[in-house]
Amino acid sequence: MTTRIRTLILSSALCILGLALPNRLQTAAPLGAMAVEAAHDHEHADTAPASLVQAVRDATRQFIDVNAATAAGYGRFLGCVSGPDHGAMGVHYVDGTLVGDGNIDGSRPEALIYEPVGDGLRLVGVEFIVDAATWLAHHPAPPVLGGQTFQFVGSPNRYALPAFFELHVWAWRDNPNGAFVDWNTRVTCEGN
Repeated sequence: MTTRIRTLILSSALCILGLALPNRLQTAAPLGAMAVEAAHDHEHADTAPASLVQAVRDATRQFIDVNAATAAGYGRFLGCVSGPDHGAMGVHYVDGTLVGDGNIDGSRPEALIYEPVGDGLRLVGVEFIVDAATWLAHHPAPPVLGGQTFQFVGSPNRYALPAFFELHVWAWRDNPNGAFVDWNTRVTCEGN
């Protein structure tokens, strides 16, 4: 019964979102169906593919030191992102070239996420990001990586970005809510 209610709520929200999307994204009708399916599969998120988390760890081990990230072309984007009651995401270092290429590569995340700790930063996760219009021009549905469907973030949004798809992977900091949930209650912007 709970799954039915969640699916109904998500379907309603997606219908409302569909009315608000710009005309150029109206061709994205499969978004609703894919998101409802993703909501149904969310129950299994706790058994999320450990292989994707491990692959991200392997690919980003070289960026544990933020100086290596900046040397590789990642730059700080905004400040430390936190929510009033969901924990935080941390400080994003983004490679704009990867964001703009319209591709998803599990070994090359578009953003590395760091948590402020004392006078330094600790790598806690990554975010895969792709511009929605670019992606939907060549694909009928949202991106999927390692069995995880990306979330759609419409525009306008708190980041002042065009609509995009995103997937967080908490490869370096356990998230009690799941390895692919946006907010991590174990990450803080307080700087300890």
